[in-house]
Amino acid sequence: MANQSRWDGASVILAKRDGLELPAEAIQWFIHNYTIGTVPEEQAAALCMAVYFNGLSEAELLAWTNAMIDSGDRTDLSAVHRPTIDKHSTGGVGDKVSLILVPLMIACGAAVPQLAGRGLGHTGGTTDKLAAHPGFNASLSPEALIAQLNSVGGVIGAAGDRIAPADAKLYQLRDITATVASIPLIASSIMSKKIAEGTQGLVLDVKVGAGAFMTDIDQATELAETMVRIGNDAGVRTSALLTAMDVPLGRMVGNTLEVDEAIDTLKGGGPADLLEVTLALAEEMNRLAGLTADPAAILASGDVFPIYEQMIAAQGADPRAPLPRCEHTHEVKAPTAGWLVGMNARTVGLASMRLGAGRAHREDSIDLGAGIECLRKPGEEVALDEPVFKLHASDPDLFSLANEMLLESLSFSKSQPTLPPLIIKRVGPTH
Repeated sequence: MANQSRWDGASVILAKRDGLELPAEAIQWFIHNYTIGTVPEEQAAALCMAVYFNGLSEAELLAWTNAMIDSGDRTDLSAVHRPTIDKHSTGGVGDKVSLILVPLMIACGAAVPQLAGRGLGHTGGTTDKLAAHPGFNASLSPEALIAQLNSVGGVIGAAGDRIAPADAKLYQLRDITATVASIPLIASSIMSKKIAEGTQGLVLDVKVGAGAFMTDIDQATELAETMVRIGNDAGVRTSALLTAMDVPLGRMVGNTLEVDEAIDTLKGGGPADLLEVTLALAEEMNRLAGLTADPAAILASGDVFPIYEQMIAAQGADPRAPLPRCEHTHEVKAPTAGWLVGMNARTVGLASMRLGAGRAHREDSIDLGAGIECLRKPGEEVALDEPVFKLHASDPDLFSLANEMLLESLSFSKSQPTLPPLIIKRVGPTH
């Protein structure tokens, strides 16, 4: 098996199809040759489907993740003066946590090299939100990233072409071959980028619920445990929090709107649910990084906003420049009186996408000013015809469908509901 030339695409697929365990050199050979184009898309699709049905053993998963890391470069952060810690979210609706968490962790004494992505479908992307700041540059060279980590303390940028390029290529293929929903493929995709990024520690925010990729708590737990295991095996101190995503996080959904809410939170305000999730993640990041600062006190002081401004300015934008806005607004009114008990996050995310705030396909453009304000949230009492949502769009013809979708997202009760917890569980080492 040591002679890698023995392998070809068909033999690797055949072995995995028949439930055999692939040796590391076979996986390395396949991923390398797929990345450089000598293994065709059809064979990579077949292997992904075989993995979808048969899974990967622990040894295969480690080899698969390492092969994707080795397809590109590893960033060396040894020149960074502070402990490095990052956070990754599996994606949700209204999830602007990174915009708050990165400057907050800088204030706590960490360096945060966050490589983020663009949104797709009903979930938003962090780099899309920051693009609301005119001129914001998410593409930094490794040298520029290290310089900014030492000068400002944090970066939010795109992964770039040299961080796990095999993953970028495989993800597009999985997206069109119905093989996205494979826990080993999801885990290796996320962790290959984070390990290649070079951070010393990583906290994973695994979303669970209607607006999350994982709607089942058992599957979400399995994903979290798999990623935590990959990270710690690779020498990256890793833990995960499972957090609820049945309802949008915060009150704003859409790029400029979410920046507005993040800035309000950085100045000492912000909605309670957004604060709870952000601070839980900050405390977990502090624990892994060995820091003792009090994130809640630091955030409440309002002193974190200037750090956010420094980060935005360092990446080429004027943090005080006006953000993109939409000309037209529309209110969605409550069809009944009562207590709001449900607001389906996925439906809200899809309605926001219909207004122009998201993209159905990777090549789609987005309207940065579009989105939805959640004027009321579950746990609050509403009157008949009271506005529950305020919509923002550049084209008023888009309001009708979004209005209908959002009404369908709501459920009401005659009695005040007991809301489920936002922080569901922690997965990871206890020391």
